[in-house]
Amino acid sequence: MIYRFTFWYSPHITASLEIRYFDDFCHISPRICLTHITTPKYKSWDETHFGKMGSWYINRTFFFDVHPPLGKMLIALSGYLTGYDGKFAFEKPGDKYNETNFQGMRYFCTTLGALIIPMAFDIVHDMTHSLEAAIVAAFFLIFDVGVLTLNQYILLDPILLFFMVSSVWGMVKVSKFTVSGLSFTIKWWSYLFFTGTALACTISVKFVGLFVVLLVGLHTIYEIWCILGDLEKPIKETLNQIGCRSVALIIWPIFLYLTFFYIHLNILNHSGNGDGFYSSAFQSRLIGNSLYNASMPRNVAFGSMVSIKNHKTGGGYLHSHLHLYPKGVGSQQQQVTSYTHKDENNVWIIKPHDKEFTKDVVFLKHGDLVRLEHLQTRRNLHSHDEPAPISKTQMQVTGYGENGIGDINDIWKIIIIGGKPNDVVNTVTTKFMLIHYLQGCALSSSGKQLPKWGFEQQEVTCNSNVRDSNANWNIEENKHNNLPPESFSVYAPGFFSTFLESHAVMFQGNAGLKPKEGESTSRPWQWPINYKGQYFSGNEYRIYLLGNPIIWWTNLLFLVLFVFIFSRNAIKRRRLEGKLQVAQNRIKHKNCNRDIENIPYKFCAPEDKVSEQTHMYAAIWLYIGWAMHYFPFWIMGRVLYFHHYFPALIFNSMLTGEGFYNIIFLTLENQISRNV
Repeated sequence: MIYRFTFWYSPHITASLEIRYFDDFCHISPRICLTHITTPKYKSWDETHFGKMGSWYINRTFFFDVHPPLGKMLIALSGYLTGYDGKFAFEKPGDKYNETNFQGMRYFCTTLGALIIPMAFDIVHDMTHSLEAAIVAAFFLIFDVGVLTLNQYILLDPILLFFMVSSVWGMVKVSKFTVSGLSFTIKWWSYLFFTGTALACTISVKFVGLFVVLLVGLHTIYEIWCILGDLEKPIKETLNQIGCRSVALIIWPIFLYLTFFYIHLNILNHSGNGDGFYSSAFQSRLIGNSLYNASMPRNVAFGSMVSIKNHKTGGGYLHSHLHLYPKGVGSQQQQVTSYTHKDENNVWIIKPHDKEFTKDVVFLKHGDLVRLEHLQTRRNLHSHDEPAPISKTQMQVTGYGENGIGDINDIWKIIIIGGKPNDVVNTVTTKFMLIHYLQGCALSSSGKQLPKWGFEQQEVTCNSNVRDSNANWNIEENKHNNLPPESFSVYAPGFFSTFLESHAVMFQGNAGLKPKEGESTSRPWQWPINYKGQYFSGNEYRIYLLGNPIIWWTNLLFLVLFVFIFSRNAIKRRRLEGKLQVAQNRIKHKNCNRDIENIPYKFCAPEDKVSEQTHMYAAIWLYIGWAMHYFPFWIMGRVLYFHHYFPALIFNSMLTGEGFYNIIFLTLENQISRNV
């Protein structure tokens, strides 16, 4: 039996799908013709970010992003292999590409997005052994304009969805061979390692890939539990399964994940605009950074011109500028903030609290009293009993005075963390606090973002809780004419230190993501009902991400129907299990042979119940996949967008294909059988 389908996604993609179905196998031949992928020829939505990051990989320029590196590396690789030179600015959405060779990156993302369809078809077919269910699931994905739109631009989403579906496809194949008695064969091992590779790739694109890792892990535990309960198999079989799957689904993905980061950190070895999010030691490994092979005084002394960096993960530099706090925000003195980028306004001069400099070099020690004068504006770091702009329970920090002359509220005490009297403050390696002489509070970076009047930099406060970890600082750059320089190359961290710090910065950045002005955000309750979409472009060629309402509302209907059918079956089975004596029936029914049909979700049951229960078990796992990729967003504090629902949508569409067959086709079959 042969089915051929052709679809025109005007004006972008034409796809044909040929399905050859035989008694013992199903062969799928997708043919995809990508047309008008380069339309529009200007940047749309997050192409601005990921195209720019692809350029930075090609130029080996370090940057900060909240996502793991694999997706961006693949975008960069696809661009590099198709002739993109990494020189396009990618400044803002709507900028025209002109003669830039950007097409290869779009073709790459679109091709991965298109490959989701045949894999989803095969997943449903293997889980249910139903051609009709697989066709319905594939149709729901093929005809959804939201899936089409999301998958045709330079974004991480098509890459993420491809690896996510690949993980589930591999999981189902492994299950199929396991139930068929083909465990430990070459094919079984191949699909097992394929699944582990896909899992590593998924979580290496975005951290939400953890959801499919949990799904595959839960499914693996279920399978091993079933094998353990099969009394025909020795305990050794279970132990072998645990060992093999641990290697392929845990150790191998961890190795790949580390490898991707190793490649990432070695490619991006030149200083860029993301340096300031990382520690001083991390920056010392970046070519072009002021700390790379740097020579500067080892010790800090009075008269040193320094930049002071907050020691917390992702901490910024102590910063000031000529602008004042606005009316109604404490005293209208000069703003002091925390800024995550290197800037000339990050430089301060360390002065004695009660006298002028002398020619003698006096090192800065634990317990010393100092004034910090801002080099550019000549005002001193100052605090007083006024509430901070955002953290009202803490005190305001300002720049005060003229030409370095202020008042007693400019005095701060240096406290080295774990220090003793006469301990000297060292560049980069010494962690210290600045305690206000009168108020007794500690200079701190709250991590909260200031409004536009503060240029969206981070708030700096004086916190009465001197144990606040955000009150720890270190000297990053140190200049003093009378001190000999020393090399700082020895402080460059190793791979595992940079690996751990990269994750700490990413996690913090992810949690702190805020919507940009005028950006269309959404909440999880709006996604399944297709309440509102997301603007990709507002130029003469308008692009709006929105799902096909018929498909999305039908998906929602089948989610509800699944819960109803599952509840009904559970109640029915509970009431009948005593009479049917399921354990005895499994032995009595000799026709139950799981090696014949090779259905991974089939279990021993009366022959007329096999098909129904197989579909129910398939539906359960697809529903779990949907739930795992949807409900966690309800508890996330970060900004959310409509496109975050699409991983869950893939599972929902496959569930609809299974449910459509289970409810419609099986009902008709049973009705016809009764009539006959």
